[in-house]
Amino acid sequence: MANEIKELTKREVNYSQWYNDLVIKADLAENSAVRGCMVIKPYGYAIWEKIQRQLDDMFKETGHVNAYFPLLIPKSFLSREADHVEGFAKECAVVTHYRLKNDPEGGGVIVDPEAKLEEELIIRPTSETIIWNTYRSWIQSYRDLPILINQWANVMRWEMRTRLFLRTAEFLWQEGHTAHATKEEAVEETTKMLNVYADFAENYLALPVLKGVKTASERFAGALDTYCIEALMQDGKALQAGTSHFLGQNFAKAFDVQFLNNEGKREYVWSTSWGVSTRLMGALIMAHSDDNGLVLPPKLAPFQVVIVPIYKNEEGLALINEKVASITKELKDLGVSVKYDNATNKKPGWKFAEYELKGVPVRLAMGARDLENGTIEVARRDTLTKETVSIEGIAQYIKNLLEEIQLNIFQKALKFREESTVAVDTYEEFKEQIEKGGFVLAHWDGTAETEERIKEETKATIRCIPLNNDKTPGVDMLTGKPSVQRVVFARSY
Repeated sequence: MANEIKELTKREVNYSQWYNDLVIKADLAENSAVRGCMVIKPYGYAIWEKIQRQLDDMFKETGHVNAYFPLLIPKSFLSREADHVEGFAKECAVVTHYRLKNDPEGGGVIVDPEAKLEEELIIRPTSETIIWNTYRSWIQSYRDLPILINQWANVMRWEMRTRLFLRTAEFLWQEGHTAHATKEEAVEETTKMLNVYADFAENYLALPVLKGVKTASERFAGALDTYCIEALMQDGKALQAGTSHFLGQNFAKAFDVQFLNNEGKREYVWSTSWGVSTRLMGALIMAHSDDNGLVLPPKLAPFQVVIVPIYKNEEGLALINEKVASITKELKDLGVSVKYDNATNKKPGWKFAEYELKGVPVRLAMGARDLENGTIEVARRDTLTKETVSIEGIAQYIKNLLEEIQLNIFQKALKFREESTVAVDTYEEFKEQIEKGGFVLAHWDGTAETEERIKEETKATIRCIPLNNDKTPGVDMLTGKPSVQRVVFARSY
Protein backbone atom coordinates (compact mmCIF):
# COMPACT_ATOMS: atom_id res chain seq x y z
CA MET A 1 0.00 0.00 0.00
CA ALA A 2 2.93 2.33 0.65
CA ASN A 3 3.95 1.73 -2.96
CA GLU A 4 0.42 2.61 -4.09
CA ILE A 5 0.81 6.05 -2.52
CA LYS A 6 4.33 6.48 -3.87
CA GLU A 7 3.01 5.77 -7.36
CA LEU A 8 0.30 8.44 -6.99
CA THR A 9 1.33 11.29 -9.28
CA LYS A 10 1.79 14.58 -7.43
CA ARG A 11 -0.74 17.30 -8.20
CA GLU A 12 1.93 19.86 -9.08
CA VAL A 13 3.55 17.43 -11.52
CA ASN A 14 0.44 16.47 -13.48
CA TYR A 15 -2.96 17.28 -11.98
CA SER A 16 -4.87 15.32 -14.59
CA GLN A 17 -2.79 12.19 -14.04
CA TRP A 18 -3.05 12.63 -10.26
CA TYR A 19 -6.84 12.57 -10.60
CA ASN A 20 -6.83 9.47 -12.81
CA ASP A 21 -4.39 7.69 -10.51
CA LEU A 22 -6.45 8.49 -7.45
CA VAL A 23 -9.75 7.27 -8.88
CA ILE A 24 -8.11 3.93 -9.73
CA LYS A 25 -5.91 3.46 -6.66
CA ALA A 26 -8.60 4.48 -4.16
CA ASP A 27 -10.81 1.81 -5.73
CA LEU A 28 -13.56 4.20 -6.82
CA ALA A 29 -14.02 3.24 -10.48
CA GLU A 30 -12.33 1.80 -13.55
CA ASN A 31 -12.77 1.81 -17.30
CA SER A 32 -14.97 -0.93 -18.71
CA ALA A 33 -14.88 -3.15 -21.78
CA VAL A 34 -17.43 -0.79 -23.32
CA ARG A 35 -15.58 2.18 -24.71
CA GLY A 36 -16.46 5.40 -22.89
CA CYS A 37 -18.27 3.65 -20.04
CA MET A 38 -17.09 3.03 -16.48
CA VAL A 39 -17.47 0.47 -13.73
CA ILE A 40 -18.22 2.16 -10.41
CA LYS A 41 -16.62 -0.05 -7.76
CA PRO A 42 -18.18 -0.69 -4.33
CA TYR A 43 -16.25 2.00 -2.45
CA GLY A 44 -17.06 4.60 -5.11
CA TYR A 45 -20.68 3.48 -5.27
CA ALA A 46 -20.97 3.74 -1.48
CA ILE A 47 -20.11 7.45 -1.77
CA TRP A 48 -22.64 7.86 -4.59
CA GLU A 49 -25.28 6.12 -2.46
CA LYS A 50 -24.70 8.65 0.33
CA ILE A 51 -25.02 11.51 -2.18
CA GLN A 52 -28.18 9.94 -3.59
CA ARG A 53 -29.75 9.25 -0.19
CA GLN A 54 -29.23 12.78 1.10
CA LEU A 55 -30.44 14.47 -2.07
CA ASP A 56 -33.45 12.18 -2.22
CA ASP A 57 -34.41 13.21 1.32
CA MET A 58 -34.02 16.88 0.39
CA PHE A 59 -36.19 16.45 -2.71
CA LYS A 60 -38.93 14.75 -0.73
CA GLU A 61 -38.82 17.49 1.91
CA THR A 62 -39.72 19.94 -0.88
CA GLY A 63 -42.71 17.85 -2.00
CA HIS A 64 -41.19 15.80 -4.81
CA VAL A 65 -41.83 12.10 -5.45
CA ASN A 66 -39.87 9.54 -7.44
CA ALA A 67 -41.02 7.77 -10.60
CA TYR A 68 -39.35 5.97 -13.49
CA PHE A 69 -39.67 6.47 -17.25
CA PRO A 70 -38.41 4.36 -20.19
CA LEU A 71 -34.76 4.16 -21.18
CA LEU A 72 -35.71 4.15 -24.89
CA ILE A 73 -37.29 7.16 -26.58
CA PRO A 74 -38.89 7.15 -30.07
CA LYS A 75 -36.74 9.18 -32.44
CA SER A 76 -39.72 11.29 -33.51
CA PHE A 77 -40.09 12.62 -29.95
CA LEU A 78 -36.72 14.37 -30.16
CA SER A 79 -37.82 16.14 -33.35
CA ARG A 80 -40.68 17.99 -31.67
CA GLU A 81 -38.62 20.62 -29.84
CA ALA A 82 -36.16 22.14 -32.32
CA ASP A 83 -33.56 23.53 -29.89
CA HIS A 84 -33.63 20.32 -27.85
CA VAL A 85 -32.92 17.97 -30.77
CA GLU A 86 -30.18 20.27 -32.08
CA GLY A 87 -28.53 20.29 -28.66
CA PHE A 88 -28.43 16.50 -28.28
CA ALA A 89 -28.44 15.10 -31.84
CA LYS A 90 -24.67 14.53 -31.99
CA GLU A 91 -24.63 12.69 -28.65
CA CYS A 92 -27.43 10.19 -29.24
CA ALA A 93 -27.00 6.42 -29.29
CA VAL A 94 -29.55 4.85 -31.66
CA VAL A 95 -31.22 1.43 -31.48
CA THR A 96 -32.11 0.23 -34.99
CA HIS A 97 -32.90 -3.51 -34.58
CA TYR A 98 -34.64 -5.64 -31.98
CA ARG A 99 -33.10 -9.08 -32.53
CA LEU A 100 -29.86 -10.98 -33.07
CA LYS A 101 -29.38 -14.36 -34.74
CA ASN A 102 -26.63 -16.91 -35.18
CA ASP A 103 -24.34 -16.21 -38.12
CA PRO A 104 -24.96 -18.99 -40.68
CA GLU A 105 -21.25 -18.81 -41.52
CA GLY A 106 -20.28 -19.54 -37.92
CA GLY A 107 -19.18 -16.05 -36.92
CA GLY A 108 -21.11 -15.89 -33.65
CA VAL A 109 -24.18 -13.66 -33.51
CA ILE A 110 -25.15 -11.00 -36.03
CA VAL A 111 -27.91 -8.40 -36.24
CA ASP A 112 -30.96 -9.96 -37.88
CA PRO A 113 -31.61 -7.76 -40.93
CA GLU A 114 -35.29 -8.82 -40.79
CA ALA A 115 -35.62 -7.28 -37.30
CA LYS A 116 -35.26 -3.62 -38.27
CA LEU A 117 -37.39 -1.29 -36.15
CA GLU A 118 -40.06 0.73 -37.97
CA GLU A 119 -38.89 3.74 -35.94
CA GLU A 120 -35.46 3.94 -34.36
CA LEU A 121 -35.25 4.31 -30.59
CA ILE A 122 -32.87 6.67 -28.81
CA ILE A 123 -31.17 5.68 -25.56
CA ARG A 124 -32.15 8.62 -23.37
CA PRO A 125 -29.66 11.49 -23.30
CA THR A 126 -32.22 13.20 -21.01
CA SER A 127 -35.91 12.51 -20.50
CA GLU A 128 -37.86 15.70 -21.23
CA THR A 129 -39.45 14.31 -24.39
CA ILE A 130 -40.65 10.94 -23.09
CA ILE A 131 -41.86 12.54 -19.84
CA TRP A 132 -43.80 15.35 -21.51
CA ASN A 133 -45.41 12.89 -23.89
CA THR A 134 -46.54 11.02 -20.75
CA TYR A 135 -47.70 14.15 -18.94
CA ARG A 136 -50.13 14.87 -21.80
CA SER A 137 -52.42 12.08 -20.53
CA TRP A 138 -51.89 12.98 -16.87
CA ILE A 139 -52.84 16.66 -17.06
CA GLN A 140 -56.36 17.81 -17.92
CA SER A 141 -57.16 20.53 -15.40
CA TYR A 142 -55.50 22.89 -12.94
CA ARG A 143 -56.48 20.33 -10.27
CA ASP A 144 -53.85 17.97 -11.73
CA LEU A 145 -51.09 20.50 -11.10
CA PRO A 146 -48.42 20.84 -9.96
CA ILE A 147 -46.65 17.59 -10.84
CA LEU A 148 -43.39 17.32 -8.90
CA ILE A 149 -41.51 14.23 -10.07
CA ASN A 150 -37.88 13.15 -9.85
CA GLN A 151 -36.22 10.20 -11.55
CA TRP A 152 -33.00 8.41 -10.55
CA ALA A 153 -31.63 6.89 -13.73
CA ASN A 154 -28.78 6.37 -16.14
CA VAL A 155 -28.38 8.29 -19.40
CA MET A 156 -26.25 7.93 -22.51
CA ARG A 157 -24.48 10.79 -24.24
CA TRP A 158 -21.95 9.54 -26.76
CA GLU A 159 -18.49 10.61 -25.64
CA MET A 160 -15.23 9.48 -27.17
CA ARG A 161 -12.82 11.48 -24.99
CA THR A 162 -13.79 10.35 -21.52
CA ARG A 163 -12.65 10.78 -17.92
CA LEU A 164 -13.91 8.69 -15.04
CA PHE A 165 -16.85 10.41 -13.29
CA LEU A 166 -16.28 13.72 -15.10
CA ARG A 167 -17.23 12.74 -18.63
CA THR A 168 -18.39 9.25 -19.60
CA ALA A 169 -20.78 8.03 -22.28
CA GLU A 170 -23.10 6.50 -19.68
CA PHE A 171 -23.51 8.11 -16.30
CA LEU A 172 -25.86 8.06 -13.33
CA TRP A 173 -27.93 11.03 -12.32
CA GLN A 174 -31.23 12.34 -11.10
CA GLU A 175 -33.52 14.44 -13.24
CA GLY A 176 -36.47 16.36 -11.85
CA HIS A 177 -39.34 17.21 -14.18
CA THR A 178 -42.13 19.42 -12.89
CA ALA A 179 -45.32 20.86 -14.37
CA HIS A 180 -47.04 24.04 -13.15
CA ALA A 181 -50.11 26.13 -13.81
CA THR A 182 -48.28 29.48 -13.90
CA LYS A 183 -44.99 30.95 -14.97
CA GLU A 184 -44.40 32.30 -11.47
CA GLU A 185 -44.71 28.82 -9.92
CA ALA A 186 -42.28 27.35 -12.45
CA VAL A 187 -39.69 30.09 -11.91
CA GLU A 188 -40.03 29.65 -8.14
CA GLU A 189 -39.47 25.90 -8.56
CA THR A 190 -36.37 26.49 -10.69
CA THR A 191 -34.72 28.73 -8.10
CA LYS A 192 -35.87 26.54 -5.20
CA MET A 193 -34.09 23.49 -6.65
CA LEU A 194 -30.99 25.54 -7.42
CA ASN A 195 -30.90 26.46 -3.72
CA VAL A 196 -31.34 22.79 -2.75
CA TYR A 197 -28.30 21.93 -4.87
CA ALA A 198 -26.26 24.77 -3.38
CA ASP A 199 -27.26 23.72 0.14
CA PHE A 200 -26.21 20.14 -0.57
CA ALA A 201 -22.94 21.15 -2.20
CA GLU A 202 -21.86 23.38 0.67
CA ASN A 203 -23.18 21.43 3.65
CA TYR A 204 -22.49 17.87 2.48
CA LEU A 205 -19.87 17.99 -0.29
CA ALA A 206 -18.13 20.79 1.68
CA LEU A 207 -17.90 22.53 -1.69
CA PRO A 208 -18.42 26.31 -1.91
CA VAL A 209 -20.38 27.23 -5.03
CA LEU A 210 -21.42 30.30 -6.99
CA LYS A 211 -25.09 30.50 -7.97
CA GLY A 212 -25.90 32.11 -11.28
CA VAL A 213 -27.61 32.04 -14.67
CA LYS A 214 -26.06 30.67 -17.85
CA THR A 215 -25.72 32.83 -20.94
CA ALA A 216 -27.93 32.06 -23.94
CA SER A 217 -25.01 30.23 -25.57
CA GLU A 218 -24.45 27.99 -22.54
CA ARG A 219 -28.02 27.25 -21.45
CA PHE A 220 -29.69 23.84 -21.70
CA ALA A 221 -31.12 22.97 -25.12
CA GLY A 222 -34.82 23.88 -25.02
CA ALA A 223 -34.70 26.02 -21.87
CA LEU A 224 -35.57 29.70 -21.51
CA ASP A 225 -33.18 30.05 -18.57
CA THR A 226 -30.60 27.74 -17.03
CA TYR A 227 -29.52 28.34 -13.44
CA CYS A 228 -26.35 26.70 -12.21
CA ILE A 229 -23.93 26.21 -9.34
CA GLU A 230 -20.25 26.52 -10.23
CA ALA A 231 -17.36 25.20 -8.15
CA LEU A 232 -13.61 25.73 -8.41
CA MET A 233 -11.22 22.78 -8.46
CA GLN A 234 -7.66 22.83 -7.06
CA ASP A 235 -6.13 23.24 -10.51
CA GLY A 236 -8.04 26.49 -11.02
CA LYS A 237 -10.61 25.07 -13.43
CA ALA A 238 -14.36 25.45 -12.91
CA LEU A 239 -16.78 22.56 -12.69
CA GLN A 240 -20.53 22.87 -13.19
CA ALA A 241 -21.93 21.03 -10.17
CA GLY A 242 -25.67 21.24 -10.89
CA THR A 243 -28.24 22.89 -13.13
CA SER A 244 -31.89 23.89 -12.86
CA HIS A 245 -33.80 24.85 -16.00
CA PHE A 246 -36.85 27.04 -16.53
CA LEU A 247 -38.36 25.48 -19.67
CA GLY A 248 -41.26 27.89 -20.04
CA GLN A 249 -44.00 26.30 -22.17
CA ASN A 250 -41.64 24.92 -24.82
CA PHE A 251 -42.16 21.22 -24.10
CA ALA A 252 -45.85 21.65 -23.30
CA LYS A 253 -46.34 23.19 -26.75
CA ALA A 254 -44.18 20.55 -28.43
CA PHE A 255 -46.27 17.74 -26.90
CA ASP A 256 -49.59 19.62 -26.71
CA VAL A 257 -49.90 19.48 -22.93
CA GLN A 258 -52.75 21.82 -22.04
CA PHE A 259 -55.01 22.22 -19.02
CA LEU A 260 -58.25 23.97 -18.10
CA ASN A 261 -57.47 26.79 -15.70
CA ASN A 262 -59.83 27.78 -12.86
CA GLU A 263 -61.61 30.14 -15.27
CA GLY A 264 -62.34 27.30 -17.70
CA LYS A 265 -59.80 28.46 -20.32
CA ARG A 266 -57.21 26.18 -21.92
CA GLU A 267 -53.55 27.00 -21.32
CA TYR A 268 -50.21 25.35 -21.95
CA VAL A 269 -48.43 24.03 -18.87
CA TRP A 270 -45.26 25.65 -17.53
CA SER A 271 -42.30 23.40 -16.79
CA THR A 272 -38.89 22.92 -15.21
CA SER A 273 -36.17 20.30 -15.18
CA TRP A 274 -33.10 19.99 -12.97
CA GLY A 275 -30.33 17.50 -12.34
CA VAL A 276 -27.00 16.48 -10.87
CA SER A 277 -24.91 13.47 -11.80
CA THR A 278 -21.98 11.27 -10.83
CA ARG A 279 -19.89 14.26 -11.93
CA LEU A 280 -20.29 15.31 -8.28
CA MET A 281 -17.93 12.44 -7.48
CA GLY A 282 -15.30 14.12 -9.61
CA ALA A 283 -15.91 17.43 -7.86
CA LEU A 284 -15.56 15.77 -4.46
CA ILE A 285 -12.22 14.25 -5.42
CA MET A 286 -10.70 17.28 -7.15
CA ALA A 287 -11.77 19.92 -4.65
CA HIS A 288 -10.46 18.30 -1.46
CA SER A 289 -8.00 15.46 -2.02
CA ASP A 290 -4.22 15.68 -1.72
CA ASP A 291 -1.02 13.90 -2.71
CA ASN A 292 -1.68 11.19 -0.10
CA GLY A 293 -5.08 10.27 -1.50
CA LEU A 294 -8.73 11.07 -0.99
CA VAL A 295 -9.98 13.57 1.58
CA LEU A 296 -13.66 12.87 2.16
CA PRO A 297 -16.10 15.10 4.02
CA PRO A 298 -17.41 13.04 6.96
CA LYS A 299 -21.04 13.42 5.89
CA LEU A 300 -20.36 11.51 2.66
CA ALA A 301 -17.63 9.07 3.70
CA PRO A 302 -18.70 5.39 3.40
CA PHE A 303 -17.50 5.02 6.97
CA GLN A 304 -16.45 7.99 9.07
CA VAL A 305 -14.16 6.19 11.51
CA VAL A 306 -11.89 3.19 11.16
CA ILE A 307 -10.36 1.48 14.19
CA VAL A 308 -7.12 -0.47 13.80
CA PRO A 309 -5.80 -2.73 16.59
CA ILE A 310 -2.05 -3.01 17.24
CA TYR A 311 -1.15 -6.26 19.00
CA LYS A 312 1.58 -8.88 19.41
CA ASN A 313 -0.47 -12.03 19.98
CA GLU A 314 -3.99 -13.44 19.90
CA GLU A 315 -4.47 -12.75 23.60
CA GLY A 316 -3.63 -9.09 23.07
CA LEU A 317 -6.03 -8.89 20.11
CA ALA A 318 -8.83 -10.45 22.19
CA LEU A 319 -8.43 -7.78 24.88
CA ILE A 320 -8.47 -4.98 22.29
CA ASN A 321 -11.51 -6.55 20.57
CA GLU A 322 -13.42 -6.39 23.83
CA LYS A 323 -12.59 -2.73 24.45
CA VAL A 324 -13.24 -1.70 20.84
CA ALA A 325 -16.67 -3.38 20.90
CA SER A 326 -17.87 -0.93 23.56
CA ILE A 327 -16.32 2.06 21.74
CA THR A 328 -17.94 0.98 18.46
CA LYS A 329 -21.34 0.70 20.12
CA GLU A 330 -21.01 4.18 21.65
CA LEU A 331 -20.08 5.65 18.26
CA LYS A 332 -22.95 3.94 16.44
CA ASP A 333 -25.39 5.08 19.14
CA LEU A 334 -24.38 8.66 18.25
CA GLY A 335 -24.97 8.02 14.54
CA VAL A 336 -21.28 7.66 13.62
CA SER A 337 -20.49 5.02 10.98
CA VAL A 338 -17.48 2.95 12.03
CA LYS A 339 -15.42 0.06 10.72
CA TYR A 340 -13.27 -2.11 12.97
CA ASP A 341 -10.49 -3.67 10.91
CA ASN A 342 -9.06 -6.52 12.95
CA ALA A 343 -8.23 -8.63 9.90
CA THR A 344 -5.02 -10.59 10.53
CA ASN A 345 -3.77 -10.74 6.93
CA LYS A 346 -2.55 -7.11 6.82
CA LYS A 347 -0.20 -5.24 9.12
CA PRO A 348 -1.30 -2.03 10.89
CA GLY A 349 1.04 0.13 8.78
CA TRP A 350 -0.53 -1.22 5.58
CA LYS A 351 -4.00 -0.49 6.95
CA PHE A 352 -2.99 3.05 7.94
CA ALA A 353 -1.80 3.75 4.41
CA GLU A 354 -4.90 2.18 2.85
CA TYR A 355 -7.37 4.22 4.88
CA GLU A 356 -5.38 7.40 4.32
CA LEU A 357 -5.51 6.75 0.57
CA LYS A 358 -9.26 6.12 0.79
CA GLY A 359 -9.88 9.32 2.70
CA VAL A 360 -11.46 7.93 5.89
CA PRO A 361 -11.98 11.08 8.02
CA VAL A 362 -10.80 9.66 11.38
CA ARG A 363 -8.54 6.72 12.16
CA LEU A 364 -8.31 5.30 15.67
CA ALA A 365 -5.48 3.00 16.73
CA MET A 366 -5.37 1.01 19.96
CA GLY A 367 -2.47 -1.05 21.31
CA ALA A 368 -1.50 -2.77 24.57
CA ARG A 369 -0.15 0.45 26.09
CA ASP A 370 -3.41 2.23 25.24
CA LEU A 371 -5.33 -0.50 27.06
CA GLU A 372 -3.19 -0.01 30.15
CA ASN A 373 -3.46 3.79 30.05
CA GLY A 374 -7.10 4.04 28.98
CA THR A 375 -6.15 5.98 25.85
CA ILE A 376 -6.49 5.75 22.09
CA GLU A 377 -4.65 7.39 19.16
CA VAL A 378 -6.77 9.67 16.97
CA ALA A 379 -5.58 10.59 13.45
CA ARG A 380 -7.34 13.21 11.29
CA ARG A 381 -7.31 12.75 7.53
CA ASP A 382 -7.88 16.42 6.71
CA THR A 383 -4.80 17.72 8.58
CA LEU A 384 -2.79 14.46 8.84
CA THR A 385 -2.29 15.20 12.54
CA LYS A 386 -2.40 12.69 15.41
CA GLU A 387 -3.03 12.89 19.14
CA THR A 388 -3.52 10.48 22.01
CA VAL A 389 -6.70 11.02 24.03
CA SER A 390 -8.57 9.34 26.86
CA ILE A 391 -11.20 6.78 25.92
CA GLU A 392 -13.51 8.36 28.47
CA GLY A 393 -16.14 10.20 26.45
CA ILE A 394 -14.37 9.20 23.22
CA ALA A 395 -17.61 8.78 21.23
CA GLN A 396 -18.77 12.35 21.82
CA TYR A 397 -15.24 13.58 21.21
CA ILE A 398 -15.17 11.86 17.81
CA LYS A 399 -18.64 13.12 16.88
CA ASN A 400 -17.54 16.68 17.62
CA LEU A 401 -14.30 16.10 15.72
CA LEU A 402 -16.18 14.93 12.63
CA GLU A 403 -18.21 18.15 12.63
CA GLU A 404 -14.99 20.13 12.94
CA ILE A 405 -13.42 18.21 10.04
CA GLN A 406 -16.49 18.78 7.84
CA LEU A 407 -16.30 22.53 8.47
CA ASN A 408 -12.52 22.65 8.06
CA ILE A 409 -12.68 20.99 4.64
CA PHE A 410 -15.29 23.52 3.51
CA GLN A 411 -13.34 26.49 4.89
CA LYS A 412 -10.16 25.34 3.16
CA ALA A 413 -11.98 25.10 -0.18
CA LEU A 414 -13.65 28.47 0.39
CA LYS A 415 -10.32 30.13 1.21
CA PHE A 416 -8.83 28.68 -1.98
CA ARG A 417 -11.73 30.00 -4.06
CA GLU A 418 -11.54 33.46 -2.52
CA GLU A 419 -7.79 33.64 -3.13
CA SER A 420 -8.34 32.42 -6.70
CA THR A 421 -11.03 34.95 -7.64
CA VAL A 422 -9.83 38.14 -9.31
CA ALA A 423 -11.63 41.11 -10.88
CA VAL A 424 -10.06 42.62 -14.02
CA ASP A 425 -10.87 45.58 -16.25
CA THR A 426 -8.66 45.09 -19.32
CA TYR A 427 -8.35 42.24 -21.79
CA GLU A 428 -4.61 41.97 -21.16
CA GLU A 429 -5.23 41.52 -17.43
CA PHE A 430 -7.91 38.98 -18.27
CA LYS A 431 -5.65 36.83 -20.45
CA GLU A 432 -2.93 36.93 -17.81
CA GLN A 433 -5.29 35.82 -15.03
CA ILE A 434 -6.94 33.08 -17.10
CA GLU A 435 -3.53 31.49 -17.58
CA LYS A 436 -3.12 31.40 -13.80
CA GLY A 437 -6.52 29.73 -13.32
CA GLY A 438 -9.39 30.54 -11.01
CA PHE A 439 -12.53 32.63 -11.37
CA VAL A 440 -12.06 35.90 -13.24
CA LEU A 441 -14.72 38.58 -12.82
CA ALA A 442 -15.00 40.84 -15.84
CA HIS A 443 -17.52 43.04 -17.64
CA TRP A 444 -19.20 41.59 -20.75
CA ASP A 445 -21.31 43.43 -23.29
CA GLY A 446 -23.95 40.68 -23.43
CA THR A 447 -23.35 39.60 -27.02
CA ALA A 448 -22.75 36.03 -28.20
CA GLU A 449 -20.10 37.34 -30.61
CA THR A 450 -17.92 38.74 -27.83
CA GLU A 451 -18.47 35.62 -25.72
CA GLU A 452 -17.40 33.35 -28.60
CA ARG A 453 -14.33 35.44 -29.45
CA ILE A 454 -13.11 35.30 -25.84
CA LYS A 455 -13.68 31.54 -25.80
CA GLU A 456 -11.73 31.04 -29.03
CA GLU A 457 -8.82 33.23 -27.97
CA THR A 458 -8.48 32.13 -24.33
CA LYS A 459 -10.40 28.83 -23.96
CA ALA A 460 -12.33 30.54 -21.14
CA THR A 461 -16.13 30.47 -20.97
CA ILE A 462 -18.66 32.47 -19.02
CA ARG A 463 -19.46 30.10 -16.18
CA CYS A 464 -22.41 32.14 -14.98
CA ILE A 465 -23.95 35.55 -14.50
CA PRO A 466 -23.94 35.62 -10.68
CA LEU A 467 -27.27 36.00 -8.93
CA ASN A 468 -25.84 37.93 -5.99
CA ASN A 469 -23.16 39.90 -7.80
CA ASP A 470 -22.61 43.62 -7.48
CA LYS A 471 -24.66 45.16 -10.30
CA THR A 472 -22.21 48.02 -10.79
CA PRO A 473 -22.17 48.89 -14.52
CA GLY A 474 -18.98 49.18 -16.52
CA VAL A 475 -17.60 48.57 -20.01
CA ASP A 476 -16.73 45.33 -21.78
CA MET A 477 -13.00 44.62 -21.44
CA LEU A 478 -12.78 43.62 -25.12
CA THR A 479 -15.21 45.85 -27.03
CA GLY A 480 -15.60 48.84 -24.71
CA LYS A 481 -19.39 48.57 -25.00
CA PRO A 482 -21.60 49.12 -21.93
CA SER A 483 -21.94 46.25 -19.43
CA VAL A 484 -24.54 45.98 -16.67
CA GLN A 485 -22.42 43.81 -14.32
CA ARG A 486 -19.40 41.55 -14.09
CA VAL A 487 -19.75 37.89 -15.04
CA VAL A 488 -17.64 34.88 -14.04
CA PHE A 489 -15.13 33.53 -16.54
CA ALA A 490 -12.96 30.42 -16.15
CA ARG A 491 -11.55 27.48 -18.01
CA SER A 492 -13.61 24.46 -17.15
CA TYR A 493 -14.14 20.72 -17.18
